[in-house]
Amino acid sequence: MSTSNNEVQTMHDTPEDLVEKLRLFDGGKTYVTHVGDRPVAIETGVLAQQAGGAVTVRSGDTVILATATMSREPRPGISFFPLTVDFEEKLYAAGRIPGSFFRREGRPSEQAILLCRLVDRPLRPLFPKGFRNDVQVILTALSSDGEHLLDPLAIIAASAALAISDIPWNGPVGGVSVGYVDGEYILNPTASEMEHSTLDLHVAGTEENILMVESGAHELPEDIVLEALRLAHEAMQPVIQTIRQMQADLGKPKVTDYKVFLPKEETVALVKQLAEEKIKALVAEGRDKMGFKEGLRQIQDEVDAALADKLESGEVSALDVAEAMAGLVKEAIRQRILQEGLRPDGRDPETIRPIRVQVGRIPRVHGSGLFMRGETHVLTIATLGTPGEAQRLDTLQPEEEKRYIHHYNFPPYSTGEAYPLRGPKRREIGHGALAERALLPVIPEDFPYTLRLVSEVLSSNGSTSMASVCGSTLALMDAGVPIDAPVAGIAMGLIQDAETGAYKVLSDIQGMEDALGDMDFKVAGTQHGITALQMDMKIKGLDFNILREALEQARQGRLYILDKMLAVIPEPRAELSPLAPRILTVHIDPAKIGQIIGPGGKTVRALQEKYKVKVDIEEDGTVFIAGSDGALAEQAREEIESMTEEVEVGKIYTGVVVRTEPYGVFVKLTPNVDGMVHISQLADYRVENVEEVARVGDELTAMVIDVDPASGKVRLSRQAVLEGWTAEEAREKDRGGRRGGGGGRRGDRRGGDRRGGRGGRRDSRPRR
Repeated sequence: MSTSNNEVQTMHDTPEDLVEKLRLFDGGKTYVTHVGDRPVAIETGVLAQQAGGAVTVRSGDTVILATATMSREPRPGISFFPLTVDFEEKLYAAGRIPGSFFRREGRPSEQAILLCRLVDRPLRPLFPKGFRNDVQVILTALSSDGEHLLDPLAIIAASAALAISDIPWNGPVGGVSVGYVDGEYILNPTASEMEHSTLDLHVAGTEENILMVESGAHELPEDIVLEALRLAHEAMQPVIQTIRQMQADLGKPKVTDYKVFLPKEETVALVKQLAEEKIKALVAEGRDKMGFKEGLRQIQDEVDAALADKLESGEVSALDVAEAMAGLVKEAIRQRILQEGLRPDGRDPETIRPIRVQVGRIPRVHGSGLFMRGETHVLTIATLGTPGEAQRLDTLQPEEEKRYIHHYNFPPYSTGEAYPLRGPKRREIGHGALAERALLPVIPEDFPYTLRLVSEVLSSNGSTSMASVCGSTLALMDAGVPIDAPVAGIAMGLIQDAETGAYKVLSDIQGMEDALGDMDFKVAGTQHGITALQMDMKIKGLDFNILREALEQARQGRLYILDKMLAVIPEPRAELSPLAPRILTVHIDPAKIGQIIGPGGKTVRALQEKYKVKVDIEEDGTVFIAGSDGALAEQAREEIESMTEEVEVGKIYTGVVVRTEPYGVFVKLTPNVDGMVHISQLADYRVENVEEVARVGDELTAMVIDVDPASGKVRLSRQAVLEGWTAEEAREKDRGGRRGGGGGRRGDRRGGDRRGGRGGRRDSRPRR
């Protein structure tokens, strides 16, 4: 293949073409792999050469650059691993200029943040325990064709960049998306294919294990979702092997002299001696969250007092003591669950905490639902708005707007803490998106409102995102939104002994069970199937039998929760909240949109002011009329229909006379259509002067008897109404009348002049 160095790469290059072209660059190398039958090209050695690791990943004309870089020294004084994943959503990738005042990308969109979380979750568990060096992964969308989705490519790109870098990491991982169309699974579906898919599944994992699952579904059964997970894990294996080959061919040697911040063995032994039995006793008491925290604080104080001299001298680190205590708590709880089948609050693995439900608690809002499950309490508020209040999206994702919006707030008081409020964090955005995804499949497509749900977490002890799902269902039903089916959510957990393989699947996990468990598995759905799924695994080696058991246990728990909710509000209220706006819908010919808008928006503004409504017009000719006064909204609808109405032959109209001529009168049938009644059709007797029958401003009832297809001129007959004629009979009379009077427009004028002259003289005699 012959090319020149300055050749411009076309947007139609296949990955195989890229292999040839990139040979022009010294050090550049491209690997081609497949997800199902879709090729994916991974290139390195050309861009961002000073980063620790850098690759570009391409599928179709979508290209993502991923870089991975590590600080050389650990960050001091922290007890967590400082990994940051950022997605640079450059709109030039789609040939667009940002819509902001500055015409520059600003803060990340929610869609960008969700993609960052999607990539972060499978990467984080594979870093060394106790690693404290800053690691930053930056993903930049260089090109987006709008069809090949960014999500799986971003996971692959981040994995490849880390694998070939010098950063210590136990990858690689692969990423796959799965759709389900007409009973068939599609790997890495395009945006067009996703429009028809009932499954939107994103999976990441290693050779042995699925690490991350994020999914939305249209009430799909568990077995279909489970098969999609199995297929996804199988499909990512070629990607993982390709990245391993890249690592072997050109990967940098991994840094080995990094510091690991784990508690010293001597400190662990001291803390174990002082606190192990006390912690076991505390765990066995089955206290609630605050009671457990208070008991643990007392034990901590006793340990600190016993080690005061060593802490003061620096022989023992306070951070090491805290981590040793956390390790003892984790071990005590896990062993009690595995050996006795008892959890920290005394429940068995399948028992769900006590549930309380209330709707309509908050006045003046359109709908509210309070869902309380143990110490997790969430209040969700529903607000109904007009279509014009939909959220506009200026991102690289296929969606351009959202009319169902869910916001999740996690204030510090919900966990008994105090810290500054700085807007929603990534976790809050992610939990809100999960609850949004869970309810979206049951919102009727023809429901004309924009919906905003806000979940306020009032008290938290695990599974607040699933409580938000339940609260949202309650709020929507309280508002009178006709959802297709109620949705509930439950968070599942797993405790597994790595040596023996013994395990327990836990229903409705608490916060500490989430932190110390081996799986966080959130499932939302209706009585018929799953609508949303999110899973993060923390152990190696996934047993699909365990996953099947977890899904079935989640289904049983979901149905139990739904029963509790439906006992309070069994179905959506029959009417929308009286405080919500009333929206009427009209469908018009898109070519007539301009008639409603008017010059410079004059007509639509006048309508809105006259009827106290808000009018939103879609490009397809759908017109939404929203107003608090239903009668006025109905009048506005009638006027809009009349403005765009096509007059029908044979239909009778009542209109106002707007002009009179000697040969007939002109009647306004609709705001944009006038028709003419010839003098011969004005009455059931011979009319000598049109003003004997009608003057300007009078109302006149007439039948449409003809519409000229070329000019659109409308002919009317009042006589047809009086005589009870059909339109055809009136047309015959009209043709005969016009022939007798000379016919045609010119003949009408001549006949009208003569009749008008005689009529004028005849009219003058009686008055004298």
